[in-house]
Amino acid sequence: MLPLRRCPWRLSLLTITLASMALPAMAAIDRPALEQAAQRIGDLPRTHTLLIAVDGETLVARGWRGHSPDDITNIKSLSKTLISALVGAAIARDVIQGVDQPIAELLGERVPRDADPRVHDIKIGHLLSMQAGLERTSGANYGGWVASDDWVGNALSRPFVADPGGRMLYSTGNSHLLSAALTDASGRDTLTLMREWLGAPLGIEIPPWTRDPQGIYFGGNEMGLTPRALLKIGELYRQQGMYDGERVLPAEWIERSWQARTRSHFNQDDYGYGWFSTQLADTPVYYGWGYGGQLLFVVPEHDATLVMTSDPTPPSNGSDYLNRVKAVVADAIEAID
Repeated sequence: MLPLRRCPWRLSLLTITLASMALPAMAAIDRPALEQAAQRIGDLPRTHTLLIAVDGETLVARGWRGHSPDDITNIKSLSKTLISALVGAAIARDVIQGVDQPIAELLGERVPRDADPRVHDIKIGHLLSMQAGLERTSGANYGGWVASDDWVGNALSRPFVADPGGRMLYSTGNSHLLSAALTDASGRDTLTLMREWLGAPLGIEIPPWTRDPQGIYFGGNEMGLTPRALLKIGELYRQQGMYDGERVLPAEWIERSWQARTRSHFNQDDYGYGWFSTQLADTPVYYGWGYGGQLLFVVPEHDATLVMTSDPTPPSNGSDYLNRVKAVVADAIEAID
Protein backbone atom coordinates (compact mmCIF):
# COMPACT_ATOMS: atom_id res chain seq x y z
CA MET A 1 0.00 0.00 0.00
CA LEU A 2 1.30 3.44 -0.88
CA PRO A 3 2.02 5.93 1.92
CA LEU A 4 -0.95 8.15 2.67
CA ARG A 5 0.83 11.33 1.56
CA ARG A 6 1.20 9.89 -1.98
CA CYS A 7 -2.50 9.04 -2.34
CA PRO A 8 -4.56 12.26 -2.40
CA TRP A 9 -7.80 10.33 -2.78
CA ARG A 10 -7.10 8.42 0.43
CA LEU A 11 -6.51 11.69 2.28
CA SER A 12 -9.77 13.11 0.93
CA LEU A 13 -11.66 9.99 1.94
CA LEU A 14 -10.16 10.13 5.43
CA THR A 15 -11.03 13.83 5.74
CA ILE A 16 -14.62 13.20 4.68
CA THR A 17 -14.92 10.26 7.06
CA LEU A 18 -13.59 12.23 10.02
CA ALA A 19 -15.81 15.18 9.20
CA SER A 20 -18.87 12.95 8.99
CA MET A 21 -17.98 11.45 12.38
CA ALA A 22 -17.97 14.94 13.90
CA LEU A 23 -21.20 16.04 12.28
CA PRO A 24 -23.83 14.23 14.39
CA ALA A 25 -22.88 15.88 17.70
CA MET A 26 -22.85 19.42 16.31
CA ALA A 27 -25.77 18.86 13.93
CA ALA A 28 -27.91 17.64 16.82
CA ILE A 29 -27.64 20.98 18.59
CA ASP A 30 -30.83 23.01 18.48
CA ARG A 31 -29.26 26.48 18.32
CA PRO A 32 -32.47 28.48 18.89
CA ALA A 33 -33.40 26.30 21.87
CA LEU A 34 -29.88 26.66 23.25
CA GLU A 35 -30.06 30.43 22.93
CA GLN A 36 -33.45 30.47 24.66
CA ALA A 37 -32.07 28.33 27.50
CA ALA A 38 -29.08 30.67 27.81
CA GLN A 39 -31.37 33.66 28.08
CA ARG A 40 -33.43 31.94 30.78
CA ILE A 41 -30.22 31.39 32.71
CA GLY A 42 -29.38 35.06 32.26
CA ASP A 43 -32.85 36.03 33.47
CA LEU A 44 -32.23 34.43 36.85
CA PRO A 45 -31.77 37.28 39.35
CA ARG A 46 -28.17 36.49 40.31
CA THR A 47 -26.58 35.49 37.00
CA HIS A 48 -23.38 37.29 35.98
CA THR A 49 -21.92 35.11 33.21
CA LEU A 50 -22.54 31.92 31.24
CA LEU A 51 -20.26 29.82 29.04
CA ILE A 52 -21.36 26.69 27.19
CA ALA A 53 -18.92 24.57 25.18
CA VAL A 54 -19.60 21.41 23.18
CA ASP A 55 -16.70 19.24 22.07
CA GLY A 56 -14.34 22.09 22.93
CA GLU A 57 -16.17 24.73 20.88
CA THR A 58 -17.62 27.62 22.87
CA LEU A 59 -21.19 28.10 21.66
CA VAL A 60 -22.38 30.56 24.31
CA ALA A 61 -20.30 33.28 26.00
CA ARG A 62 -22.55 35.81 27.66
CA GLY A 63 -22.44 38.35 30.46
CA TRP A 64 -25.23 40.17 32.27
CA ARG A 65 -25.48 43.06 34.71
CA GLY A 66 -22.15 44.53 33.64
CA HIS A 67 -20.14 41.31 33.90
CA SER A 68 -17.97 39.50 31.34
CA PRO A 69 -16.60 35.95 30.99
CA ASP A 70 -13.15 37.55 31.20
CA ASP A 71 -13.74 39.08 34.65
CA ILE A 72 -12.10 37.52 37.70
CA THR A 73 -14.79 36.38 40.12
CA ASN A 74 -14.77 34.93 43.62
CA ILE A 75 -15.72 31.31 42.97
CA LYS A 76 -16.45 30.61 46.65
CA SER A 77 -16.70 26.87 47.44
CA LEU A 78 -16.13 25.92 43.82
CA SER A 79 -12.52 26.32 45.02
CA LYS A 80 -12.93 22.89 46.64
CA THR A 81 -13.14 21.31 43.19
CA LEU A 82 -9.75 22.82 42.33
CA ILE A 83 -8.23 21.69 45.62
CA SER A 84 -9.39 18.17 44.74
CA ALA A 85 -7.66 18.44 41.36
CA LEU A 86 -4.49 19.57 43.10
CA VAL A 87 -4.60 16.55 45.43
CA GLY A 88 -4.88 14.28 42.38
CA ALA A 89 -1.86 15.98 40.83
CA ALA A 90 0.07 15.58 44.09
CA ILE A 91 -0.71 11.86 44.26
CA ALA A 92 0.41 11.44 40.64
CA ARG A 93 3.74 13.04 41.61
CA ASP A 94 4.15 10.96 44.79
CA VAL A 95 3.98 14.12 46.91
CA ILE A 96 1.05 12.49 48.70
CA GLN A 97 0.93 8.70 48.99
CA GLY A 98 -2.75 8.37 48.18
CA VAL A 99 -6.27 8.90 49.48
CA ASP A 100 -5.70 6.42 52.32
CA GLN A 101 -2.81 8.37 53.81
CA PRO A 102 -3.70 9.75 57.28
CA ILE A 103 -3.81 13.54 57.35
CA ALA A 104 -1.91 13.61 60.66
CA GLU A 105 1.15 12.09 58.91
CA LEU A 106 1.31 15.10 56.63
CA LEU A 107 0.45 17.83 59.13
CA GLY A 108 2.80 16.67 61.89
CA GLU A 109 3.19 19.34 64.55
CA ARG A 110 0.21 21.26 63.21
CA VAL A 111 -1.99 18.67 64.91
CA PRO A 112 -2.88 19.99 68.40
CA ARG A 113 -1.57 17.81 71.20
CA ASP A 114 -4.96 17.79 72.90
CA ALA A 115 -6.88 16.79 69.76
CA ASP A 116 -9.13 13.75 69.92
CA PRO A 117 -7.03 10.66 69.08
CA ARG A 118 -9.50 9.84 66.31
CA VAL A 119 -7.92 12.68 64.32
CA HIS A 120 -5.27 10.12 63.39
CA ASP A 121 -7.97 8.03 61.69
CA ILE A 122 -8.87 10.82 59.24
CA LYS A 123 -7.54 10.09 55.77
CA ILE A 124 -7.04 12.29 52.73
CA GLY A 125 -10.06 10.68 51.08
CA HIS A 126 -12.27 11.48 54.07
CA LEU A 127 -11.44 15.18 53.71
CA LEU A 128 -12.10 15.15 49.97
CA SER A 129 -15.53 13.53 50.41
CA MET A 130 -16.49 15.56 53.50
CA GLN A 131 -16.47 12.51 55.76
CA ALA A 132 -13.90 13.58 58.36
CA GLY A 133 -16.45 13.29 61.18
CA LEU A 134 -15.38 16.54 62.86
CA GLU A 135 -17.85 19.26 63.75
CA ARG A 136 -18.32 21.51 60.71
CA THR A 137 -16.50 24.80 60.27
CA SER A 138 -19.10 25.92 57.72
CA GLY A 139 -22.55 27.38 58.28
CA ALA A 140 -23.04 28.92 61.71
CA ASN A 141 -19.49 27.93 62.72
CA TYR A 142 -17.74 29.62 59.81
CA GLY A 143 -17.29 33.10 61.30
CA GLY A 144 -15.70 31.86 64.50
CA TRP A 145 -13.41 29.53 62.61
CA VAL A 146 -11.95 32.17 60.25
CA ALA A 147 -11.62 34.58 63.19
CA SER A 148 -9.41 32.09 65.05
CA ASP A 149 -5.63 32.49 65.13
CA ASP A 150 -4.98 28.95 63.83
CA TRP A 151 -7.43 27.60 61.25
CA VAL A 152 -5.76 24.18 61.00
CA GLY A 153 -5.56 23.69 64.76
CA ASN A 154 -9.10 24.97 65.25
CA ALA A 155 -10.53 22.56 62.66
CA LEU A 156 -8.68 19.59 64.16
CA SER A 157 -9.68 20.49 67.73
CA ARG A 158 -13.40 20.32 67.06
CA PRO A 159 -15.40 17.46 68.56
CA PHE A 160 -16.28 14.42 66.51
CA VAL A 161 -19.97 14.28 65.62
CA ALA A 162 -19.58 11.21 63.38
CA ASP A 163 -16.95 8.58 62.74
CA PRO A 164 -14.30 9.23 60.07
CA GLY A 165 -15.65 7.77 56.86
CA GLY A 166 -19.26 8.16 58.03
CA ARG A 167 -21.95 10.59 56.96
CA MET A 168 -21.27 13.72 54.94
CA LEU A 169 -20.53 16.84 56.99
CA TYR A 170 -19.85 19.65 54.54
CA SER A 171 -17.02 21.69 56.02
CA THR A 172 -14.60 24.15 54.45
CA GLY A 173 -12.15 23.23 57.19
CA ASN A 174 -11.68 19.85 55.49
CA SER A 175 -10.47 21.50 52.28
CA HIS A 176 -8.25 23.85 54.24
CA LEU A 177 -6.58 20.88 55.94
CA LEU A 178 -5.83 19.58 52.44
CA SER A 179 -4.25 22.91 51.46
CA ALA A 180 -2.04 22.73 54.57
CA ALA A 181 -1.13 19.11 53.79
CA LEU A 182 -0.19 19.99 50.22
CA THR A 183 1.97 22.84 51.48
CA ASP A 184 3.80 20.74 54.07
CA ALA A 185 4.23 17.67 51.84
CA SER A 186 5.61 19.63 48.89
CA GLY A 187 7.48 22.40 50.69
CA ARG A 188 5.71 24.94 48.43
CA ASP A 189 2.60 26.98 48.97
CA THR A 190 -0.74 26.06 47.40
CA LEU A 191 -0.68 29.04 45.02
CA THR A 192 2.66 27.92 43.55
CA LEU A 193 1.38 24.36 43.13
CA MET A 194 -1.86 25.55 41.56
CA ARG A 195 0.01 27.71 39.06
CA GLU A 196 2.53 25.01 38.16
CA TRP A 197 0.29 21.93 38.07
CA LEU A 198 -2.92 23.46 36.68
CA GLY A 199 -2.37 27.05 35.58
CA ALA A 200 0.62 26.51 33.29
CA PRO A 201 -0.65 23.44 31.37
CA LEU A 202 -4.14 24.96 30.95
CA GLY A 203 -2.84 28.43 30.11
CA ILE A 204 -4.84 30.17 32.84
CA GLU A 205 -3.94 32.92 35.28
CA ILE A 206 -4.34 32.10 38.98
CA PRO A 207 -4.13 35.23 41.15
CA PRO A 208 -3.18 35.06 44.84
CA TRP A 209 -6.08 34.67 47.24
CA THR A 210 -6.76 34.70 51.00
CA ARG A 211 -4.31 33.07 53.43
CA ASP A 212 -4.76 31.98 57.04
CA PRO A 213 -2.71 33.45 59.94
CA GLN A 214 0.03 30.87 59.31
CA GLY A 215 0.23 31.77 55.61
CA ILE A 216 -1.61 28.72 54.27
CA TYR A 217 -3.69 29.58 51.21
CA PHE A 218 -7.38 29.17 51.93
CA GLY A 219 -8.35 25.67 50.85
CA GLY A 220 -11.94 25.82 49.73
CA ASN A 221 -13.03 29.45 49.49
CA GLU A 222 -12.18 32.96 48.23
CA MET A 223 -10.26 31.88 45.13
CA GLY A 224 -10.58 34.22 42.13
CA LEU A 225 -10.74 32.90 38.56
CA THR A 226 -12.33 34.00 35.31
CA PRO A 227 -15.23 31.99 33.87
CA ARG A 228 -13.03 31.18 30.86
CA ALA A 229 -10.45 29.66 33.22
CA LEU A 230 -13.19 27.59 34.86
CA LEU A 231 -14.26 26.37 31.42
CA LYS A 232 -10.74 25.03 30.87
CA ILE A 233 -10.90 23.20 34.22
CA GLY A 234 -14.18 21.63 33.11
CA GLU A 235 -12.72 20.69 29.73
CA LEU A 236 -9.77 19.06 31.50
CA TYR A 237 -12.18 16.80 33.39
CA ARG A 238 -14.39 16.20 30.36
CA GLN A 239 -11.32 14.96 28.48
CA GLN A 240 -10.34 12.62 31.31
CA GLY A 241 -7.34 14.64 32.46
CA MET A 242 -5.97 15.57 29.02
CA TYR A 243 -5.62 19.12 27.70
CA ASP A 244 -4.12 20.11 24.35
CA GLY A 245 -2.62 16.65 24.03
CA GLU A 246 -0.91 16.86 27.42
CA ARG A 247 -1.66 14.63 30.39
CA VAL A 248 -2.44 17.02 33.29
CA LEU A 249 -4.34 14.69 35.65
CA PRO A 250 -4.60 10.89 35.66
CA ALA A 251 -7.78 9.58 34.05
CA GLU A 252 -8.21 7.40 37.13
CA TRP A 253 -8.38 10.54 39.28
CA ILE A 254 -11.26 11.91 37.23
CA GLU A 255 -13.14 8.64 37.67
CA ARG A 256 -12.45 8.52 41.40
CA SER A 257 -13.46 12.16 41.84
CA TRP A 258 -16.83 11.54 40.20
CA GLN A 259 -17.54 8.30 42.06
CA ALA A 260 -20.36 8.77 44.58
CA ARG A 261 -19.11 8.31 48.14
CA THR A 262 -21.75 10.07 50.19
CA ARG A 263 -24.82 12.27 49.74
CA SER A 264 -25.53 15.89 50.59
CA HIS A 265 -28.56 16.54 52.77
CA PHE A 266 -28.60 20.10 51.38
CA ASN A 267 -29.39 19.16 47.77
CA GLN A 268 -29.80 15.35 47.92
CA ASP A 269 -27.10 14.89 45.27
CA ASP A 270 -24.23 12.44 45.51
CA TYR A 271 -20.75 13.70 46.33
CA GLY A 272 -17.33 12.37 45.40
CA TYR A 273 -13.99 14.13 45.72
CA GLY A 274 -14.97 17.79 45.39
CA TRP A 275 -17.70 17.05 42.82
CA PHE A 276 -21.46 16.61 43.12
CA SER A 277 -23.29 14.31 40.70
CA THR A 278 -26.90 14.23 39.57
CA GLN A 279 -29.17 13.62 36.56
CA LEU A 280 -30.40 16.51 34.43
CA ALA A 281 -32.50 15.91 31.31
CA ASP A 282 -32.05 12.17 32.00
CA THR A 283 -28.30 12.61 31.62
CA PRO A 284 -25.49 12.11 34.18
CA VAL A 285 -24.02 15.47 35.18
CA TYR A 286 -21.08 16.27 37.45
CA TYR A 287 -20.71 19.70 38.99
CA GLY A 288 -18.77 21.89 41.37
CA TRP A 289 -20.82 24.37 43.40
CA GLY A 290 -19.92 27.62 45.12
CA TYR A 291 -22.06 29.90 47.28
CA GLY A 292 -24.44 32.19 45.45
CA GLY A 293 -24.38 30.24 42.18
CA GLN A 294 -20.76 29.71 41.10
CA LEU A 295 -21.14 26.52 39.07
CA LEU A 296 -19.13 24.27 36.79
CA PHE A 297 -21.10 21.51 35.01
CA VAL A 298 -19.55 18.68 32.99
CA VAL A 299 -21.83 16.51 30.83
CA PRO A 300 -19.66 13.73 29.38
CA GLU A 301 -22.45 12.08 27.35
CA HIS A 302 -22.84 15.25 25.29
CA ASP A 303 -19.18 16.38 25.38
CA ALA A 304 -20.43 19.54 27.07
CA THR A 305 -19.09 21.90 29.72
CA LEU A 306 -21.09 24.77 31.26
CA VAL A 307 -19.84 27.56 33.52
CA MET A 308 -22.12 29.93 35.40
CA THR A 309 -21.05 32.71 37.75
CA SER A 310 -23.43 34.71 39.91
CA ASP A 311 -23.71 37.37 42.58
CA PRO A 312 -21.62 35.88 45.42
CA THR A 313 -23.14 38.03 48.16
CA PRO A 314 -26.91 37.35 48.32
CA PRO A 315 -28.73 36.03 51.35
CA SER A 316 -28.52 32.27 51.01
CA ASN A 317 -31.44 30.18 49.92
CA GLY A 318 -28.82 27.74 48.66
CA SER A 319 -30.50 24.59 47.45
CA ASP A 320 -33.72 26.32 46.38
CA TYR A 321 -31.79 28.59 44.05
CA LEU A 322 -29.63 25.69 42.86
CA ASN A 323 -32.81 23.84 41.86
CA ARG A 324 -33.88 26.84 39.76
CA VAL A 325 -30.48 26.82 38.07
CA LYS A 326 -30.64 23.06 37.44
CA ALA A 327 -34.01 23.43 35.71
CA VAL A 328 -32.69 25.88 33.12
CA VAL A 329 -29.39 24.03 32.73
CA ALA A 330 -31.47 20.92 31.94
CA ASP A 331 -33.09 22.94 29.14
CA ALA A 332 -29.64 23.75 27.77
CA ILE A 333 -28.64 20.09 27.89
CA GLU A 334 -31.80 19.10 26.03
CA ALA A 335 -30.89 21.62 23.32
CA ILE A 336 -27.47 19.97 22.97
CA ASP A 337 -28.89 16.42 22.96
